[in-house]
Amino acid sequence: MSDSAYTEVPFTIFTDFGSSSSAKGKKAVAGVNPKMKDKKLTVLKIIVIILAALILIEGVLYTLLIPSLAAVKMQFRGMKNVPMSELTAKANSLGMSTWMQFDASKAAAAFGSIPEVEKVTVDKHFPDRVIIEIKERETVAKTLVVTGGKAVPVQIDRNGVLYTSNTSSVLKDTSIPVISGLPVTSVHSGMRIPDTYRSLMEQIAQIRELPQNYFAAISEIQVVPKDYGGYELILYPIHSKVKVLTDQNLNEETLKYMMVSLDVVNSIEPDVIEIDVRYGAVSYRKR
Repeated sequence: MSDSAYTEVPFTIFTDFGSSSSAKGKKAVAGVNPKMKDKKLTVLKIIVIILAALILIEGVLYTLLIPSLAAVKMQFRGMKNVPMSELTAKANSLGMSTWMQFDASKAAAAFGSIPEVEKVTVDKHFPDRVIIEIKERETVAKTLVVTGGKAVPVQIDRNGVLYTSNTSSVLKDTSIPVISGLPVTSVHSGMRIPDTYRSLMEQIAQIRELPQNYFAAISEIQVVPKDYGGYELILYPIHSKVKVLTDQNLNEETLKYMMVSLDVVNSIEPDVIEIDVRYGAVSYRKR
C-alpha cells in the first residue's frame, strides 16, 4: 500500500488521569458548612462569658456582700482608763450586729455618753470593719460632792467638766490634786464648774505636765471665794500641819516658793500654823 493510502485522523490526548479523584476531594472539603462552624464558636464564647460572670458574682458575694452581712468587727483605740467591758456592753446595747446595720452617728453618741470619754470618732471600713477612736478626758483634779447624804468622788478635766468614774487608778494617783471649796452640789452629764474656776484647772494641767510631781506633796487645795470677786487658794502640805495661803495664780514658781518658805519658817518658828505668800513677801501666823 502506498503512502497515499493513509488518512490522518485528528485526536486529542488527555493527560490529567487524576482529575476524577481530585474533584471528589474538592467536593468533600466544600461539604463543611461555614455557618455551622461560626455557630459553634459563638456557643463556646457564650459558655466562657457565663462562667466568667459566675466566677465574678461568686467573688463579689464572698468578698463584699457576705462579709457586710456578717457580724461587724469593732476595733477600739485610744483607751487608757475606760474598761473594755464597759465599751463592749455599750456596743451590745446598740443592736447593730452587721456592718450594713451599723450607724456611725448613733455609735458615736452612745460611746460618747460614757463619763470618761471626751470625744469619739467612728470610721466604717467596707466590708465588715469599724474603727472606734476613743479620746478620754484628762483628769487634772478631783473633788468630793455630797449627794443624798453621801460624799461621791468626782473628777474634773482641764476644761472644767465634772464626771464620775470607778477607775481606782485615777482616784489613787498622787499627781491629781484634791480640790475643795468649789460651789458644786450635784453632778450630771456634761456639767462644768463655774467659769471663775476653769482657769485653775488649766493651771493644774500645766503643772502636771512638768517632770516634777509637785502635787504629791500637797494633800488638798482649798478654793476660798473673795467677797469682791475672784478667789484665793489654801494649800495643805502632806508632811506639815502648816497651811499656805496664796492667790489664784497657781504655777511652778508658787509651789517652789511655798516649799522653801515652809522649810525656813519651820526651822525658825515651830508653832506656825499658816504662811501667807500672796504678796511676794512671806508672813506667817502662829498658834
